[in-house]
Amino acid sequence: MTGETQGLEGIGFGYRPRAAWASDPAKTRGRLFPEAESPTRTAFQRDRDRIIHSTAFRRLRHKTQVFIAEEGDHYRTRLTHTIEVAQIARALARALRADEDLAEAVALVHDFGHTPFGHTGEDALNDRMAPWGGFDHNAQSLRAVTRLERRYAEFDGLNLSWETLEGLVKHNGPLVGANGEGLHGPVPRSILDYDALQDLELDRYAGIEAQCAAIADDIAYDAHDIDDGLRSGLLGLDMLEGLELSGSILREVRALYPALDAVRAGHELMRRQITLMVEDVIRTANAHLAEIRPESVEDVHDAGRAIVTFSPSMRTREKELKAFLYANLYRNPVVLRVREGADRIVRDLFDAYFADPGLMPEGWRELLGKAEERVKARHVADFLAGMTDNYAVKEHRRLFDHTPDLG
Repeated sequence: MTGETQGLEGIGFGYRPRAAWASDPAKTRGRLFPEAESPTRTAFQRDRDRIIHSTAFRRLRHKTQVFIAEEGDHYRTRLTHTIEVAQIARALARALRADEDLAEAVALVHDFGHTPFGHTGEDALNDRMAPWGGFDHNAQSLRAVTRLERRYAEFDGLNLSWETLEGLVKHNGPLVGANGEGLHGPVPRSILDYDALQDLELDRYAGIEAQCAAIADDIAYDAHDIDDGLRSGLLGLDMLEGLELSGSILREVRALYPALDAVRAGHELMRRQITLMVEDVIRTANAHLAEIRPESVEDVHDAGRAIVTFSPSMRTREKELKAFLYANLYRNPVVLRVREGADRIVRDLFDAYFADPGLMPEGWRELLGKAEERVKARHVADFLAGMTDNYAVKEHRRLFDHTPDLG
């Protein structure tokens, strides 16, 4: 292991009692619809279980991460990515003495709102929804768990605890400033509507657990997109040598194992990079905790900054890696060609359903008798966002004479 692991002694990776700054399930702010407590599970454990058993969770299996499912069955999907994020989030929460179950729940639900075909589908749907407030996958995740999942007799959605919903909405930081203005543009209407029912405190930072889930997302896809890029042949190990983060690890691997084949070298790079980034986050977060000295979860909300972050040096290296992946993988001509076809599919489907809601299946078309355009558009977006890649292609083939080849 590299010298950067020094200074981690005593932070602990095994079980330790929950810290004062952790979210306490016994003190949850509750659910929108009150329910009796479980005698066998905490509130956050129930949230995690409801998320795993939901329809939206199962659909992640056939939703794109980077590579379309039809391109091969070894690439990551939204589901496998989500599971990897949850594992890293739990590891971070454990080391920081936060609530592991809440960190896992936020990690498992964070991508529920993603459309088919990854960010390509989101961009296309956002463009089509521009006259009616646009489309945001984070807001769509909230819609999924508060409205669109219809499994329970007494309420729509999953009726998750306040802490899980707050973490879902704000895991990347506050959404509004002190004056109520959106910090990253207008706050999506779906979030504001729910916030009016149950105040999610959009101007404050989320708890430690949601912050663990957010940075775990970065760590996971930074490493695993390299892995998928190598597997696809669009990236090569030699292309990584100039990067400060991945290149330094690769040189270490080659020095230790000079005869190692490229496949194993890639996996060794990936696991060491994850370890290095996780340890950097733990070390940095512990330093922040020592500075802020929070005595409650409220102190975390009021800290005025994120606590679970990369160190400045790791942040610089991570940004360099992201820029590399954007230029060499996400914008690779091979990937862009597939994205063009996926973009066409989503736009065509939205236009067709909006023009004639009767084309949607039973259970969806009946709700739009004489609905105004805004309601109809959001309803179509809900239907489209819930689609898997496979179903979107199937629907396009049903409705159109020619469907782009995504293979």
